Amino acid sequence: MALWRIRATVDDRPGYLSVLAASLALRSVNILAVQVHTTEAGAVDDFLVDAPDTLDEADLLAAVERGRGRDAWVTRAEAQGLADQPTRALGLAARLVRDPECLGELLRSLLGATAVTWRPTPGRARAGFTDTVLGLPDPAGGCYEIRRDAPVFTPAEYARAQALVELASSITRRTDELVTVVLVDGSEVTVRPATPDDAGALAAMHDRCSAGALHRRYLTGGAPSPARLGRLLDPAHGVTLVATARGAAGGEGERVVAMASMVAEGRVGEVAVLVEDAWQRRGLGTALLRRLVTNAGRAGFAALVAYGHADNVALLRTVARMGRPGPVDRDGDLVSVTMPLVARAAAGRTTTPAAAGAA
Repeated sequence: MALWRIRATVDDRPGYLSVLAASLALRSVNILAVQVHTTEAGAVDDFLVDAPDTLDEADLLAAVERGRGRDAWVTRAEAQGLADQPTRALGLAARLVRDPECLGELLRSLLGATAVTWRPTPGRARAGFTDTVLGLPDPAGGCYEIRRDAPVFTPAEYARAQALVELASSITRRTDELVTVVLVDGSEVTVRPATPDDAGALAAMHDRCSAGALHRRYLTGGAPSPARLGRLLDPAHGVTLVATARGAAGGEGERVVAMASMVAEGRVGEVAVLVEDAWQRRGLGTALLRRLVTNAGRAGFAALVAYGHADNVALLRTVARMGRPGPVDRDGDLVSVTMPLVARAAAGRTTTPAAAGAA
């Protein structure tokens, strides 16, 4: 006996599945497992069967056609196919929790794909599927393009892949929410994405900043208005990070001591950093900018741009520490510094069943 996978479309009418099962039984084909994928064309039945060694692919296709099956697809199967789909999906989810970077490999395994390609697409990636191509956004930035020559993708498979990606997104958000940074003097701060609830703490931090620090950050004037600060906390296209320190300046609890924002426009992001005076010259601004660079690289941005005054030596030094200095443009007493980015992965990077890892 040999294991085979059979997939065929059957009219979603009473008795039609039993006709197909009977046709297979007449050839001594034993159905070990069945999954039903609902589609607009009818019910797509996916069988794992045990067939006599004397039967080949043509025999099984003929049995399916006699059983009123359409668009049949048949291939040899392996013993691991005996695991039921929910158990297999839970196993893949457990692997993803242990290693979020293996999402591409797990998508290939879940869908039996021919290849999985990661592409650095900025903004919202196009999601959806055709018969042979399935697209899903990568929660770390970019998107996955999944290809399979046969059988055609079904809505159920797309939903399963989406569920795995949503789990990866949750894991990524949890990982990104709280990061402890050790500064050059040994002090520690916590870096996380800002939320609207941080408005009061950020306003208080601005009040503690000197006029010079605010002038370097906002170029003109002092602290931003509450409305502008609210927009910085929740940018439509980008991200704002805050750094908090416990017991800062002898106080109790945690308070915000720095912020960094990235506002995206097309494939270029504008970045700015404000560090409370008492926390300057400890490497905090560099740490925040480095994290923005990492986020932008994962999302596939081409470059980041920082604006400042021509005498802002700290800005130029911080950008230089990133190891990616770009052109510096001057406009009177203002300068703009461009930081070219290297994408998270090369465009078109592909994994195949023989590859060791995921994109």
